[in-house]
Amino acid sequence: MSPMSPSAAGRTTSEARARLLGTATKIFYAEGIHSVGIDRITAEARVTRATLYRHFTGKEDLVLAYLDQADQGIRGQVAAAVGSTPSAVGQVRAVARSIVDGIRSPGFRGCAFLNAVAEYPDPAHPVHQAVLAHRQWFLDTVTELLARAGDDDVPVDAAGRHLVMLRDGAMAAGCLFDPELVSETFLHGVEGVLREVSAAAPEEG
Repeated sequence: MSPMSPSAAGRTTSEARARLLGTATKIFYAEGIHSVGIDRITAEARVTRATLYRHFTGKEDLVLAYLDQADQGIRGQVAAAVGSTPSAVGQVRAVARSIVDGIRSPGFRGCAFLNAVAEYPDPAHPVHQAVLAHRQWFLDTVTELLARAGDDDVPVDAAGRHLVMLRDGAMAAGCLFDPELVSETFLHGVEGVLREVSAAAPEEG
């Protein structure tokens, strides 16, 4: 039998890693992190433990990869929302709508980052640190968007924190109560934040 070509080996390696990460993502998000062991992940991904350890140093490394993938997904979601309209106010509303799209989606189980940090309460733990880094990015991003949407002389730091807290509440409530009602309440709250930063925020159809 001829040896596997480097390109074929690379595809196999990439496929195995993607399968592991995809499986872990599905289970971690749906069922939690601590309740899921390596054996369950390797069995459902149809790989050996040795294959897992070729790609990840252990479960913690896999959890960090899961959160990094979630972070990149949310960054892409926000970028797409911001790019969908030139209006600064419209960009804030578009980001808010992208959040409620997630809340309304099948299988929604809340915020992956809030779920993860509940299982890793130690502030020094790498998983906790990854959650904090993601949340700081999101706070910085929405605060900057609100600054563009608001009046120059209106401070926006508190408004940014307000929007993040509204989002956190909506993400928590969205998997416990009627997602349509939660989404409507969240969007109403975002309009209140926009009024905080600019009483003249234009309406959009």
